[in-house]
This record gives sequence, C-alpha cells and structure tokens, in this order.
Amino acid sequence: MTLLDWGFLQQPAGFDIGETGLMVFDAMQPMWRAFMVGLGNTLRVALPSLIVATLLGLALALLRTSGLPGWRQAAQGLIGLIRHVPLLLQLLIWYFLLIEWLPDSTQALHLWGGLWLSKGGLAFPWPEPNATAWELSWPMQDTFNVSGGASVTPEYLAVALALSAYTAAFLAEVFRSGIEAVPRGLMEAADTLGATRWQRIRLVLLPQALRTVVPPTTNQYLNLIKNSSLAVAVGYPDLVSVSTTALNQSGRALECISVMMAVYLALSLLTATAMNTFNKRHALKGEA
Repeated sequence: MTLLDWGFLQQPAGFDIGETGLMVFDAMQPMWRAFMVGLGNTLRVALPSLIVATLLGLALALLRTSGLPGWRQAAQGLIGLIRHVPLLLQLLIWYFLLIEWLPDSTQALHLWGGLWLSKGGLAFPWPEPNATAWELSWPMQDTFNVSGGASVTPEYLAVALALSAYTAAFLAEVFRSGIEAVPRGLMEAADTLGATRWQRIRLVLLPQALRTVVPPTTNQYLNLIKNSSLAVAVGYPDLVSVSTTALNQSGRALECISVMMAVYLALSLLTATAMNTFNKRHALKGEA
C-alpha cells in the first residue's frame, strides 16, 4: 500500500464550482480538472490585484514624497491604517460592504460607460465572437438583472479589493524608500534641462529607484499570491477552497494538501524567477 494514491484525480469530482471563469466545469468531470479551475480562479484574482496594487502603491508613494499640502499626510494616514489592520478583517469588511450597501441587481448602479455594479457583482463589456468576427458585448439593465457583457461576483471583488489595497500599502513604503534613495542632484539636473515633472518622474526618478525596490517588491508579490488563499473566508472558489472540497469529497487529505503546497511553491518560484530576471536586465541596462 502506497502512502499517496493519485488515482482519485481521474475520478468524477462529484461537486460543482460556483465560479469557473473562462473554464467549463461540471460535477461529472475528473477531479484534476476541479483543481485546474481552482488554480485558474487563484490566478484570475491574484494577477489583476498585483497590477492594481503596484499602480496604487506607486501613486501613494509619490504622494507620500510630494510637497503637496495635505496630500502627504493623507497618504501617510491611509498607508498606516491599511498596514495595521489584518488582511482577513479587511477582506470581510469589503465583502460585507459589497453585499450590504450595494443595490439589488434589479437596480444596478451605472458607474461609467458599460460598468454596472450591484449585489450581483460588477458587469463590464466583453468581446464575444459572432458569425464573422469578434464584437464587444455591452451589459444592459433589464427587468430582473444586468444582461450582456461579462461579470465578476461580489466575492471576487472583495478578494481583489482587499489584496490590492493591503499590498499597495506595503508597496508604497517600498517605493517611497526607493524614491528617497535617488540623489536629489539628478532631479535638479533634469529640472535645469527643462524637463517637466512627469518627465523627471518617468525618465529619472523611477528608473533610478528600480535599482533598490525590486527585491523587496518581489517579497510583496509573493505575499500577495500566498495571501490569496484567504479567499476561502468569503466563499470565493480559489485553489484552497476547491482543494478543501475535494478533500472532503475524496478523503485524500495528504494528496490534496500536497497539490496545494506544490502549486503555491511553483507560483512563488515562477514569480521570484521573473522578478530576478527583470532585476538583472535592468541592472545590465543601467550599467550600459
């Protein structure tokens, strides 16, 4: 008798998954496909959150180091507040705000363009194929719901917002330290040459700051990917949620836990490798 038996991965899953993204899944499909859906959902929420967190963290860092009256203190207070509140608590706060304060699907809030927000989630335009080519499908409010386009659930939004805000607060301090490490003389030289503020930031400040911020930024990216496992707290079917259901369904605890460990290890190694490669290329470009 072997300690690990992977034959259960070929057996029918026996459970449905409420949110499958672009994949198609039903209870009669094999268990391994359920794990793939969970992995897809993890990546679907982690990658956009990573991008949003980076942009938001950079914006907060620029405000934190600016001389704009009031904005520096506001950014500092926001960063401190988010950093000192546990991520799980922030996740629950976002979730209950979304399901309690938003209007019902019959009276969705029209944000801008084709964006509609309600307790049913966020609907947005999405390309769909027709007989000859792809065309953009726009969501529209009807009698009972918002139809057309694509949508994400409140669970997805809560996880994405919590991960983005929490990671951005830590990235803001990383970026701030990198910005403050840039010699002031470089910015003064760019100002003397007639560069605008945006040109000084884009062409001088950020490239120089990258020399010091990439390693700690990598750590925050790794934390974001691992923190996405907290999505199970609000019922979002990520890898941990699907694996837990598969464990209860099959009774194969060691195998399911091993799958989770292997996937998160692989994601962490891929992220670290990508960031290290970027760091080396940037260092070589700076030397050239």
